[in-house]
Amino acid sequence: MRNTGQRLRTMTAVLTAAVVGLSGCTVVGGDTPDEAGLGRHRKAAPKVVWDAGPASIAAVGDSITRGFNTCLVLSDCPEVSWATGSSAEVNSLAVRLLGSARVATHSWNYAESGTMMTDLPAQMERAAARGPELVTVMTGANDACRSSTSAMTPVDDFRADFQNALRTLRKALPKTQVYVASIPNLMRLWSEGRTNPLGKQVWKLGICPSMLGDADALDAAANERRATVQQRVEDYNAVLAEVCGADDRCRYDGGAVYEYRFGTAQLSHWDWFHPSTDGQARLAEIAYRKVTGNKP
Repeated sequence: MRNTGQRLRTMTAVLTAAVVGLSGCTVVGGDTPDEAGLGRHRKAAPKVVWDAGPASIAAVGDSITRGFNTCLVLSDCPEVSWATGSSAEVNSLAVRLLGSARVATHSWNYAESGTMMTDLPAQMERAAARGPELVTVMTGANDACRSSTSAMTPVDDFRADFQNALRTLRKALPKTQVYVASIPNLMRLWSEGRTNPLGKQVWKLGICPSMLGDADALDAAANERRATVQQRVEDYNAVLAEVCGADDRCRYDGGAVYEYRFGTAQLSHWDWFHPSTDGQARLAEIAYRKVTGNKP
């Protein structure tokens, strides 16, 4: 009996020690005590709130954002840019967000005609020097519009350059917001533009040969070539969504530009490739809806 009583006392002591020990443990999934162990708990980091009314805008990208071939042949026309233009016909994102009186002083266009994703980090660095509250990005079409499908930018390189561009911005401006537009549907561009005889003649000068070359050809090789370009555009857009999605202050348009069913009225009648004034206005509408709406 004495042995039994001793064993009970021993078990009671062990259980008591275990209960005391557990009372000091942090429950999995609960708040974490502060470093001083005084019972106070650190609050979770506040959720990043998207500002739908930025006070300044910088644009980076390619010829679409420069308004190339919109006003005059072979010329940039930044006043009709969907992002930062001052044209009343376009009603750009900058006009909608800042008001027409502030566009000249609070928006900047660092896009360059003919550039590709590899050029974006340098553009982003110049844009960051202005300290904008929002940066718009539209680039990538020229990475797919090459002399041949084999000359298109590899997807991994495209991703690395885009990541580098965002890192460049974040190093200078950790809290600046970014709006990223998807690459337009180049297959639809071919389908719509080829209905115009003049457009097809202009394309022969070397506009996006990987997609628009031999516009009337419908043989297996031509169809495969266009499908390859289209798939690459979709792969690029997936990269834009992925990389942007990893940044709390970046919004991808959810494929809105890619999915927009534009017609010949939205294409420049100089080259049947770049947006017309009406096309720029449609891009501005999409951007404003995405920047001011709920995150897609």
